[in-house]
Amino acid sequence: MPELPEVEVVRRGVERWVVGRRIEAVQVLDPRSVRRHEAGPVAFAHELEGAVVGDAVRRGKFLWLPLTGPDGDTPQEALLVHLGMSGQLLVKDAGLPAEKHLKVRLSLSERPGTPAELRFVDQRIFGGMLLDRLVPTDDGAPGGRSATGLPAVPTRAAHIARDPLDPAFDADLLHDRLRRRRTGLKRALLDQAMVSGIGNIYADEALWQARLHWARPTDTLRRPETHRVLAAVRAVMDRALAAGGTSFDSLYVNVNGESGYFARDLNAYGRSGRPCPRCAEEGRAALIVREQFMNRSSYRCPACQRAPRNARF
Repeated sequence: MPELPEVEVVRRGVERWVVGRRIEAVQVLDPRSVRRHEAGPVAFAHELEGAVVGDAVRRGKFLWLPLTGPDGDTPQEALLVHLGMSGQLLVKDAGLPAEKHLKVRLSLSERPGTPAELRFVDQRIFGGMLLDRLVPTDDGAPGGRSATGLPAVPTRAAHIARDPLDPAFDADLLHDRLRRRRTGLKRALLDQAMVSGIGNIYADEALWQARLHWARPTDTLRRPETHRVLAAVRAVMDRALAAGGTSFDSLYVNVNGESGYFARDLNAYGRSGRPCPRCAEEGRAALIVREQFMNRSSYRCPACQRAPRNARF
């Protein structure tokens, strides 16, 4: 599933090619991709047509496009997009053939040298689109990484915590929340109500960089350790953004249909049985191990990420 860097790459593409343009026409090719829009696919298309995309905003893995009227009024609604396992937002010229799994097509107002359509493609149909009401955030700060800093989030995303790349993210608040929890560190990092945008890949990479075991009890964390983990999360995500995200197959691509290449730079995730890069540099022989974690896999180095006492699995 796309994590924060992949969704941010898509957001930046939408911001570049789509923001400021009017939605001229909407074609829903598969109603399942707008199933979360309670009024149905016909109403979804009718409500979208004529709206202007005012911004492209992200919080964690959620992406939304605040919509204004023709007069540029304050956005009250947003087009909320969840990519799910295989969702793609692509900008395409109108004359190009439809993708095999094209679900929704938005025709945009003309802009010289710019593709005329925004397409939602989804092979597995776990993602989708819906129109959602915008509500103020709890502290009035931007509801994600936004060029205009809109102080609102969609109701469906209001429960999502801020992510580590959000300028308003509070590291000390996260530390206090971690200390009050009695769980393992990786499990807490994956809790989108505590800190958003971190998935399995980047949790493993950040914990490897911070030299901490994934089962470290959160109530034993010292404040410098929390800050070290967050610094590692941000560093890993910044590198992933520079590489265009992580693509293991053709399902994740940016708005131009290009894959990310951060998979080449992974230090722990997916490297079971291969030497730990840090230990190799420091003259130790240690192999990355794969362990069961919440019905998925977790990767670590047993030499520089030692299992803690009272580990919480």
